[in-house]
Amino acid sequence: MTNADNSMGPILLTEQRGGVRILTLNRPAARNALTSSLIEALRHELTAADDDARVDVIILTGADPAFCAGLDLRELGATGDNAARIAAAEVPVGHPWRPLSKPVIGAVNGAAITGGLELALACDFLIASERARFADTHARVGVLPGWGLTSRLPAAVGRGFARRMSLSGDFVDAATALRIGLVTEVVAHDQLLPTAMEVAVSVVGNDQNGVRTLLESYRLAEAHLVDPALDVEDATSRAWMAQFDPSQVADRRNAVIDRGRAQNQSVRHG
Repeated sequence: MTNADNSMGPILLTEQRGGVRILTLNRPAARNALTSSLIEALRHELTAADDDARVDVIILTGADPAFCAGLDLRELGATGDNAARIAAAEVPVGHPWRPLSKPVIGAVNGAAITGGLELALACDFLIASERARFADTHARVGVLPGWGLTSRLPAAVGRGFARRMSLSGDFVDAATALRIGLVTEVVAHDQLLPTAMEVAVSVVGNDQNGVRTLLESYRLAEAHLVDPALDVEDATSRAWMAQFDPSQVADRRNAVIDRGRAQNQSVRHG
C-alpha cells in the first residue's frame, strides 16, 4: 500500500486535533478521483484511526475543489484496477471500508460524484459546503455501484429521488441536498471544517462507550433491511463486471467528463 501517486506527494492527508482525526483526499488536480492506491490508503487510515485510542471521531473531506469525483476514469479505462478494488477481502459486501466503531462525519467541500457519493453515503452523517454538488453517474460511465448506493441513497433521500438521481445522472446542489435529507447542514465554504470540528468536539465530549454502543445499535436496527439490499447490489455488480470492458470507459471518458462539467456549471450558476 502506498500513500502517493508516483512522486506527486501524499494522496491522503491525516491530521489529529484533540480526539478528532481528519482525513483529506488529496488529489485535487484529479478532483480526488479514486485510484486503487487511494482506495487502499483510505481503508488503511480509517482502520488505523478506529484502532487508535487517541481518536474518538473521524472527519472525511477532500482537498478543494472537489470532495471526490468517483473512480479515476483514466485508470478505470486503462486497467480497471480501481474497480477491482471495490470488492476486497478485508471489507464486507457493500462497504467502501471496514465498518468502524467510531463515527465518521463527512465534510463535503465540493462535488461528490458516483463512487464519491458512495463514500459520502458511507459516512454516519454529512455536513456540506455551499459549493457541494452530488451526482450518481454510474449509468453515464457504464459501471454499477458496489459500495451500497442502491441501499443507502434511497434510505437518505427516498425511493423516487434516488432513482431520479441514478437514472438521469443529474447534479443536485447543496440546497436541494439539504431539502431532501442527504445532508444535515449547509454552511459557507470557509466554515465547513470549523463546523464539522464543532460537531465532532460535541461528540468527543460525550461518554465514548455510550457513543459507540448507540452507533452500533443504529446499525443493527438497520441491518435487517440493509444487508439483504447490499447482497442484491453485490450480485448485480459482479455479474456486470464479468462482462465489463474497460475500453468502453476509455472511449467515452471525455464525453462523460465534459457532460459532467457542463451540468455542474449549470447547477452552480443556475
